[in-house]
Formats: sequence, C-alpha cells, structure tokens
Amino acid sequence: MKNGARSAKPSIETQVRSAVTWLRRHGSKANRDGMARYGLPSDHALGVSMANLKVLGARLGTNHELAAALWDTGIYEARLVTSFVDDPARVTSAQMDRWCRDFDNWGVCDTVCFHLFDRTPHAWRKVAKWHDRREEFVKRAAFALLASLALHDKTADAALFFDSLPLIERGAADERNFVKKGVSWALRSIGRRTPELNAASVALARRLSLSPDAGPRWVGKDALRELTSAAVIRRLATPARAKPAR
Repeated sequence: MKNGARSAKPSIETQVRSAVTWLRRHGSKANRDGMARYGLPSDHALGVSMANLKVLGARLGTNHELAAALWDTGIYEARLVTSFVDDPARVTSAQMDRWCRDFDNWGVCDTVCFHLFDRTPHAWRKVAKWHDRREEFVKRAAFALLASLALHDKTADAALFFDSLPLIERGAADERNFVKKGVSWALRSIGRRTPELNAASVALARRLSLSPDAGPRWVGKDALRELTSAAVIRRLATPARAKPAR
C-alpha cells in the first residue's frame, strides 16, 4: 500500500456478516425465551437487548445500503437495527411499502415507525394509505406511525392531527389486539400535544368508550385513562418551552 493510502472500505456483505456476528455474540437465550411474554416471535431472533442494538447502530453509522442488506437477513434484531442505520432522506415510498409488508410482529413495526419512518418525507401519506389495510401489522403501522409523528414532529400543523381523528375512530372498530393497541397509542399521543387536541381526543375517547362493541369500547377507555390523568392535564397546562425543529 502506498504511503498515506487508505484501506479499502469493507463491502456491504462484509459489514453485514460482521454485524450479524456481533449480534450473535451479544444475544442470550434468556432474552430470546422472554420475548414470548410480550407477544414477540423468537424463531428469527437472537435475544439482543435494545440497549445493545442502539450501541451497534451507533457503531455502524448512517448507511442506506447497509440498512437494506440488514433487513434482507430476516433476523429480528438486524431489522430493528435498520431503524438506527438507514438514512430517512433516502428511504423511498416503495421501500416503506415493501418493508411494511414484511412486518410480522409489533416489535419491528413499532421500532421502524418510531425511529425511522416518521422522519421520512412520506410519513403522512403512508398513514393515509395504510390505515384501512387488511393486513394486521400494515394497519398497525399506520397508527404506530401516526403516534410517532404526534410524539416527534413538533412543527406539524395541528390540522393534520385533527384530520386524523376520523381515521382513529374507524380503526377502533378493528378488534384485533395489535391493531386496537396501535389505535389507542395514536389517540393518546395526539391528545398529549395541545389542550385543543386533548379536548378533541377526549371527546372521541368518551364516545368510543360508550360503544356497544368491545374493540372501540376498549380503545376509548384505554385512552381516557391517560388523557384525563392529572399528569397529562398538568403538563398541558404548563407553557411549553420552545424546542428546535427536528
């Protein structure tokens, strides 16, 4: 090698092998066995803690091509790591649809929506596109993404969230466990943004709580517990400090 020349950057394949080796070394049977308690399948999992996944994500850095290759391994933790590695600006609409079709558990669905998809320029369009899909985890993704936007996008127009409440009301009619929990998460997150959104969200939650159907009734009662709690009311009554746009 000539003096001062840099060593060649490892190929994507080499980086994937190295990352998977690291994941296997940091996995544990106890963690893997415990996943069932949270409704997570463990057949493609290694049992790596979220803390360690964040460590690996920081080590790998931002790399769109590497994220795609890690996703293609099908390994549970490798797919979680993509949410810390991919570049939101380079995530395409087609990629989001493709990955969403691969969602088969709430862990991958929520982590990718919470740490990656909500930072893409396509996020709001995907909420509109996925909210009435038949597939359980595609539909959950719409509401997990809406919840993530409510929690993270501090500059979003309030009208976007008011306009999302009818989607939540329709979604609450789906009694599948992972869908209704996603719907409740979205409603609770919207209702925590501003006093005005809280009032609208509480009104919807009260209406749902009186439904004769189990699914909407559960969503309404679950949301009401949080949105009418002293902690939320106190936080909304406290003037928010200006925060930099994300």
